Amino acid sequence: MNLTWVNVKAFIPRLPLSPVSDRYTFGMPVNTSPPITQSVIPITDLRRGDGLPIPKMRETSGGTSVQDQRGRQLRDLRISVTDRCNFRCTYCMPKEVFDNNYRYLPHSEVLSFEEITRVARIAVTQGVTKIRLTGGEPLMRRGIEDLVAMLAAIPGIDLTLTTNGSALKAKAGALKAAGLNRLTVSLDSLDDKVFRAMNDVDFPVAKVLAAIDAANAAGFEQIKINMVVKRGVNDHQIIDMAKFFKPAPGTLGNIVRFIEFMDVGSTNGWQMGDVVPSQEVVNRIHAALPCEPANPNHVGEVAKRWKYLDGAGEFGVISSVTAAFCGTCTRARLSTDGFLYTCLFAQHGYDLKSLLRRGEDDTLIAKAIGGIWQARQDNYSEVRTAETARQRKIEMSFIGG
Repeated sequence: MNLTWVNVKAFIPRLPLSPVSDRYTFGMPVNTSPPITQSVIPITDLRRGDGLPIPKMRETSGGTSVQDQRGRQLRDLRISVTDRCNFRCTYCMPKEVFDNNYRYLPHSEVLSFEEITRVARIAVTQGVTKIRLTGGEPLMRRGIEDLVAMLAAIPGIDLTLTTNGSALKAKAGALKAAGLNRLTVSLDSLDDKVFRAMNDVDFPVAKVLAAIDAANAAGFEQIKINMVVKRGVNDHQIIDMAKFFKPAPGTLGNIVRFIEFMDVGSTNGWQMGDVVPSQEVVNRIHAALPCEPANPNHVGEVAKRWKYLDGAGEFGVISSVTAAFCGTCTRARLSTDGFLYTCLFAQHGYDLKSLLRRGEDDTLIAKAIGGIWQARQDNYSEVRTAETARQRKIEMSFIGG
């Protein structure tokens, strides 16, 4: 097998950052042990404003799904149910920005479960077949299992959730009973010292591993384990992660996915030199555990699948930086405060909450979603440069990963 290693040079400077407003108390209390320090880096708040003008939807012929300017269909809706998280992962919600003085959304600006469910139900009429609940940390939203039950009642939906695992052990049974189909757990290292440093609240890795076991016991199979790989921080853990989650022959096991460190938001200090290209990840694993490419499960699948040659298990790589998949991206994102974004790297969204709260009917909202998608041209990862990386982008913790 010829596995070519990709050499990528650093070219992105660290980003200047700048202020934010509004705080609310919502759901579970934030675990900030040790205490999160005083803010030293300001952040531009892209949550405010009226949003982009909503484009008028063009009529489609009977049975034709809504497509964007590049022919991509709307299939996935990621819903951020809270902008709060009890971790301060350095690549997502760095403590220097999201400190004890950071002002979260007030309760009145957050979509209710009923509003979320209504948007989801309407989005299904525009082609959505998969919904992923994200955050922040979605398990911090009080009564999250009630929302799961409401969404699970929508026919034909594949309902998934991404969590840091900190509250999963207590919630796994209720989530399964409510109708959640699948789970993804973020886990950046098996080394406890490294894991505590990366979550930056001293949370032990053993508790996340116990939560994964509890979720398996509750009936969740083939849980996706997401590891964001950052050079010089946790890339020495790649082989350990692959070996740990490689199942025994004849069993399904869980599936680890290695994610390239991305320039999401404007606060994580992203530099190209910190990225470990997915091809390098595959080469390292192949040297220890021989593997070969596997066919995708469906069109638009984000992770490239690799299966082990001994027939026991697989892993995935997500290569947003070095092998952009914009051309097959079918995802829209609904923010905590009801704005619809058509790209993870977006600077602005479309205000659906105003439509909901001024009493517009489902038909108008459906046309709004359809029009937004039809106008979509996003291809950020295909054109990423030092200049685009400097752009002020919405934070990942606000629209989900």
